Amino acid sequence: MSQLCKIVPERCIACGLCAVYAPEIFDYDEEGIVLFAQEPEAHQQFIPEAKQDVVLNAYKKCPVRAILLES
Repeated sequence: MSQLCKIVPERCIACGLCAVYAPEIFDYDEEGIVLFAQEPEAHQQFIPEAKQDVVLNAYKKCPVRAILLES
């Protein structure tokens, strides 16, 4: 089952951990703020089951909770 992931760029402190743990899903803009690698303008996206473990890890490592997960 796909999981919905939301990002909150306003919370992001540009630490880059999300892109370290899930580089296929997360990227960052020129200021280091989180965005989705495949859909840079989107603030939410469904995560394929095969990538849910790395996204969960990125979620857990985010120090400011700029990544949100919903089942």
